[in-house]
Amino acid sequence: MENQRQTKKEFADMKNVVVYYSMGGNTGYVAEKTADKLGADLIRLEPEKNYPDKGFKKFLWGGKSAVMGEEPLLKPYEFDESLYDRIIFGFPVWAGSFAPPIRSFISENRKSMLGKQFAAFACYAGSGADKALEKLKKFLGIAQLDAELVLIDPGDQRMPEKESKIQEFIDKLK
Repeated sequence: MENQRQTKKEFADMKNVVVYYSMGGNTGYVAEKTADKLGADLIRLEPEKNYPDKGFKKFLWGGKSAVMGEEPLLKPYEFDESLYDRIIFGFPVWAGSFAPPIRSFISENRKSMLGKQFAAFACYAGSGADKALEKLKKFLGIAQLDAELVLIDPGDQRMPEKESKIQEFIDKLK
């Protein structure tokens, strides 16, 4: 694949955008930190209709939406694909999959993302993050990502080892 042949210098010259969905703030924490350290643009995806964010309904509706492959309508966002070489996706893991707003973004921009490089990070509290990254790659139609990161509640539970993993992820993208 083309991204395997890219040198570290070529990566450093890439223009990045971090596209993310965050419900509880964990994914947002990593997205903002990544964008800041890479000098990347940041696009926060917001569904037109918010998911329940507490209790049993949070898991029921979010999980159902992820399992069913739903693509919620998103509030308007600005994305000019010609400005970017790499798209870095950030998402919470829902029912072993990536959050549905990411699915919506990819579907809305699939043709314009041809030839782009991709990286991703997943935040979770339960399990299924590796499975979610595999589903993302399959949905994008790619074999691998430039970099992958999996973290358990990085914003809620800030610890030196998590901060170190975030920095390693960022360093892979430089």
